[in-house]
Amino acid sequence: MPSTVLGRIAWVLALVRASHPEPAAAVTTVAGLLAWGVGHRPPGVVAVVLTVAASQLAVGWANDALDAERDAAVGRTDKPVAAGAVSRRGTARAAVVAALATPVLALATNPAAALVATAGLLSALLYDWPLKSSPLSVLPYAVSFGSLPAFVVLALPGAPLPPVWLVAAAALLGAGAHFANVLPDLADDARTGVRGLPHRLGPAGSRAAAAGLLLAATATLVLGPPGPPSAVGLAAVAAAVVVPPLTWYGGRTASRAGARPVAAFRAVMVIALIDVVLLVTSGRVV
Repeated sequence: MPSTVLGRIAWVLALVRASHPEPAAAVTTVAGLLAWGVGHRPPGVVAVVLTVAASQLAVGWANDALDAERDAAVGRTDKPVAAGAVSRRGTARAAVVAALATPVLALATNPAAALVATAGLLSALLYDWPLKSSPLSVLPYAVSFGSLPAFVVLALPGAPLPPVWLVAAAALLGAGAHFANVLPDLADDARTGVRGLPHRLGPAGSRAAAAGLLLAATATLVLGPPGPPSAVGLAAVAAAVVVPPLTWYGGRTASRAGARPVAAFRAVMVIALIDVVLLVTSGRVV
């Protein structure tokens, strides 16, 4: 860590950027909204938010620490570790601290919920290594996303079992997120030897998989709970059909040398937020 005050501030900001702050904040927000929607009191919402935030930080930092050499090889100047703004060792240490904090924070709820939160974290870390370059690369996304609502529901007093449809919808959303998240990096990944499932399907196949999985996730949330689907739910299904193509084909944003699409994962977060608002407003979460 730098010795001057300005140097320390710059180091902290770089470390924050290395955590993948946008998706981390989005997933943490979704978890907080879901916790409120299932009936957690304020302390329970805080415990859920802190646990999910710690796990997201751990995964983001581990990802950048492990990918530092690959990111540097393809000129990822937007990556603080690859750009030298923060060290690989410092980022790895931060990942370890956040990973160890996750089960400790989760234990503020109950042991069953803490076990599920820890399993979700371990699954996500397995994506960073070694499953990222395998045909099973989608599996950690499905497991980790599916564990999120399971943790939130199990963290309630009395630890009720989470509805199967809720966990299934989250797993589908996570699988769709994987294909969408990899889309901007397919070319760079090919240059550095990463061959996950999206790379094997190619851009067109990955877009189709992402769109289909996001639609399936929303449909599961609308049709899974008891009772007929609401008009809001049907509107959410329509949004899941329309939003991904609009964001994926509506433009490109240059984030480093050359133009690079950056809207894919944001489309997933839009769908996720729509789904959570649908759950909360419908009152049919558990």
